[in-house]
Amino acid sequence: MQPRPILFAASAGIAALTIYLLVSGRNILIPIAIAVMAWYLINAIARGVMRLSIRGVHPPRWGALTLTVLAVVAAVMSLAEMVSGNFSAVVDAIPTYQANLQRLIGEVAARFGLEKTPNLTDLLDRIDFRVVVSSIAATLTEIAGEAGLILIYVLFLFVEQGSFGRKMKALFPNREREERVRSILSQMTREIQNYLWIKTFTSALTASLGYVVLAAVGVDFAGFWAVIIFLLNYIPTIGSLLGIIFPALLALVQFDTFVPFLIVTPSLAVVQVFIGNFLEPMLMGSSLNISPFATLVSLAVWGSIWGIPGMFLCVPITVITMIVFAYFPRTRPIAVMLSTDGRVGWGESEPRLPPRA
Repeated sequence: MQPRPILFAASAGIAALTIYLLVSGRNILIPIAIAVMAWYLINAIARGVMRLSIRGVHPPRWGALTLTVLAVVAAVMSLAEMVSGNFSAVVDAIPTYQANLQRLIGEVAARFGLEKTPNLTDLLDRIDFRVVVSSIAATLTEIAGEAGLILIYVLFLFVEQGSFGRKMKALFPNREREERVRSILSQMTREIQNYLWIKTFTSALTASLGYVVLAAVGVDFAGFWAVIIFLLNYIPTIGSLLGIIFPALLALVQFDTFVPFLIVTPSLAVVQVFIGNFLEPMLMGSSLNISPFATLVSLAVWGSIWGIPGMFLCVPITVITMIVFAYFPRTRPIAVMLSTDGRVGWGESEPRLPPRA
């Protein structure tokens, strides 16, 4: 057995090297990470489609996968088209919102007896919009380029999925060992798929209810903000807050009265609290048993390493890490430390992988 100082130094070196590779290889690793998440999600949805029965007949796996892939691609393309179309409309409406905001500031200043009010025109004149537009265009171009690469990765993952069984037999000639490892990996996969499926479902439900609230009040671009709420729901804590603040601010500057703002803000807050604090934990069970402190640390770490994509991926990556660590005796304590109350349900119903000799 190696001395503890040597093990500690080796572990620290491996951790530092891992962080360096994550930072330096972010342009390669981010599309791969998103592709893996999409692959898990598509498999989870396809598994649900296979459970559907029409006169006692269930769809075959290839049919369910094909239908799911086509549906996901169509949904992503529709959402991208809607967002791009609404983006231009938002830009065109900015002068109107600016005038309304300036008027609201004047009303508030008059109510509190302020003689001089801030002038938004002077502030906005100092902003170089060419730099802003160039930055937005560069970001959209990068996302569009990565979308094609992500799709290619997902397709190749499905191709590799068909040969996974043969690789397992080659890796583990012993049949008993192969069946044991296959059972454990299958259980891991199901739990990861369940988490991604439930998270996507609750995000879509949050966005749908948010759309109903915004459309009922008459807020501009309700569909656009519903998509933004859906995406922000993947970011823990901060994403939920931004999903309330952004549409509420639009309601504040769009109308001549404060009433829509006072309706939108608490309504969206109730939706976020009910789904995030009650429905989602009830559906996920142990999959959401993550320490709030660990969640915030994960958000900070992955956000600093991979930027905004890292903020979206931080919780899925943390949950997947907990699920995998729970099946190995040597890493299970890490999964316990990442949990809220020490209860880690993964790996208890199936035999865990033994440590290396």
